[in-house]
Amino acid sequence: MWTQQQLVQPVPPLKLFHSFQPSNHAKIQSLSKLNSTQNLKTLTLEELPPNALRRKKDAEWRGGFSLGVDLGMARTGIALSKGFTFRPLTVLKLRGQKLEVRIMNIAEEEVWIIFCPEADEFIIGLPKSCDSEETIQSNIVRSVAGRLAIRAAERGWRVYLHDEYGTTNAAIDRMINMGVNRSQQKKQDAYAAVMLLERYFSTSGQKTELVVPKNLELQGKLRSGPPRDDDYLSDDD
Repeated sequence: MWTQQQLVQPVPPLKLFHSFQPSNHAKIQSLSKLNSTQNLKTLTLEELPPNALRRKKDAEWRGGFSLGVDLGMARTGIALSKGFTFRPLTVLKLRGQKLEVRIMNIAEEEVWIIFCPEADEFIIGLPKSCDSEETIQSNIVRSVAGRLAIRAAERGWRVYLHDEYGTTNAAIDRMINMGVNRSQQKKQDAYAAVMLLERYFSTSGQKTELVVPKNLELQGKLRSGPPRDDDYLSDDD
């Protein structure tokens, strides 16, 4: 049986407002941000096809340029193309961050001077053996390509990897057939980048690998593409 002493209990004061805890508020914001990004899927090659594949599907497509990059231990060859003509640009004797920054600068400079203010993609040669297996050098190239992809994505530019096996020997043969003199032989790596681009376009970008930054914001910039320059393009473009 309940006694009066047992039944009479002190009633706690009613709280009209919950106390605000910054830590809980931050957790709510984090959960909200997580929910908003869960719907975003990692970019795929089908969503962002390389220029060579776009041209195969649409013969009248006239997109931006492709910058070929032949990475080496001591030198890096750079070439440029839109799929019709192929031009060796330069050979860089840089490494690390300085190399990545210089490649980005070259892309920006050549876009304005040679073609148009729409930068599209980087085609980076991926070292492979004669039986199409990746090598130790492949890991180094993948690392550089990953860092370059982060920088490129800030401007809506895409980075792809493409098999470069045999491009160096092909570049030597091309230079001999062209009668390139000794003073121009130092551009061998740039010609190797040319051969990389020629193979890439001739195969319509088959077996090309898209390098995707993990940052979802950067992936969003890739989806949007390079910004339109209204000062350069007219309203009719």
